[in-house]
Amino acid sequence: MKQFKIRFSKNRKIYYAISIGIILVGVICNIVFGAKLDIEFRGGTQLKYSYTDASGAVTQTEVEKTVKNTVKRDASVLLNKNVKNSSGTATTNNVTIELSGTDAISVETQQQIAKDLQTKFTNSKFSLIESSSINPSMGQKFFVKCLVAVAITIVLLVLYIALRFRKIGGMSAGVMAIVALLHDVCMVYFTFIFFQMPINGNFIAVILLILGYSLNDTIIVYDRIRENRTEMPAKTPIGELVDLSINQTLSRSIFTALCTVMVIACLCVVAAYYQLTSVTTLALPMMIGVVSGCYSSVCIAGPLYVGWNEHKQKKQKKGHAKPQAASAEE
Repeated sequence: MKQFKIRFSKNRKIYYAISIGIILVGVICNIVFGAKLDIEFRGGTQLKYSYTDASGAVTQTEVEKTVKNTVKRDASVLLNKNVKNSSGTATTNNVTIELSGTDAISVETQQQIAKDLQTKFTNSKFSLIESSSINPSMGQKFFVKCLVAVAITIVLLVLYIALRFRKIGGMSAGVMAIVALLHDVCMVYFTFIFFQMPINGNFIAVILLILGYSLNDTIIVYDRIRENRTEMPAKTPIGELVDLSINQTLSRSIFTALCTVMVIACLCVVAAYYQLTSVTTLALPMMIGVVSGCYSSVCIAGPLYVGWNEHKQKKQKKGHAKPQAASAEE
């Protein structure tokens, strides 16, 4: 297998600039578009109706307007047209209505929504197929618990790396790996923001999956650094050691990421074809996360580790130089 000779540590400022640029764009998108919490985190009621639409008269704007007039409160509406069934032989149209707040939606109100929509769109037949309600406090508690789970995972990962790679500066290796993981978390989050996908259970699932995938990639690099450390002369510059280790594992990292992305891409295409929104919102950010995980393991974690150690070496040299200068003056 071909071994590359890329000088990652020398070009690290370029990689940092690319990541910082993407993060800045993501922050701007976050400010402009805002994060959209799903009903399972902010609480409320979700209603789903099926309908027929041979004339194409049903539009999201008109449905939203009709629903708001019926319930007298804000509502978000999402139309899914021509949703195929599991066998792909038939299609149906669905409209999902989300109502935030603590007020319960009675059965009469649910029926009234269908009746008003039927009146508005006379040639369409609206029928309630699903109704669910979540208390806002329960949704917030669930969201906080999910964030705590992610935080605990990160702490355990730092401890694991610090113990496993203590011979090459375990804590610094762990901290740099976590910085790379946080980079991947940002990329996944900005994917949700950019594509206006609601932050829901899929977001937490993708974050935890990407943490595991990206960390595994980083550990492969660290393993090679540890092996090369014992085989190469002790005075080998840290940048040269890390560059060699990354280049030795680069082909494996790229091919593994490519295979994973191809599988997820197939899942994403199938989900888009059958308009399975819940699968699409899982597959798309996961695909971005895998690419980001491969990039961060190669271009962020290793070069950051080099920068950290070079900074420590400079401080140690300065510390040794001061006593020698003082003794020379005496």
